[in-house]
Amino acid sequence: QVQLVESGGGFVQAGGSLRLSCAASGLTFSNYYMGWFRQAPGKEREFVAAISGGGGTTRYADSVKGRFTISRDNAKNTVYLQMISLKPEDTAVYYCAASRTSIYYYSRSYDYWGQGTQVSVSS
Repeated sequence: QVQLVESGGGFVQAGGSLRLSCAASGLTFSNYYMGWFRQAPGKEREFVAAISGGGGTTRYADSVKGRFTISRDNAKNTVYLQMISLKPEDTAVYYCAASRTSIYYYSRSYDYWGQGTQVSVSS
């Protein structure tokens, strides 16, 4: 019954911006760390950003720190990823995920995953 649905991906030029959204249902949203991961063809899925249940703690991969911002609106059961100054190396399928642990950087800590949304950045 748990469902995570990403949206907001698309095609942008380098230096552009996108805002991804992930709408959750079927779970007590505020009880979960929410994370964003990404995966490019032929590469392993990698951690991007995470936010604690109440929104008070955020963590970022070094590759996106200063460019991406994760946030959440628990009243809307939605987590966001605001991406600015996009680079071609940001091109990937972006997934949101929900975890009941605080081991935010480890993909196997996450219980539920969305289907992903494609982000493509041209040079």
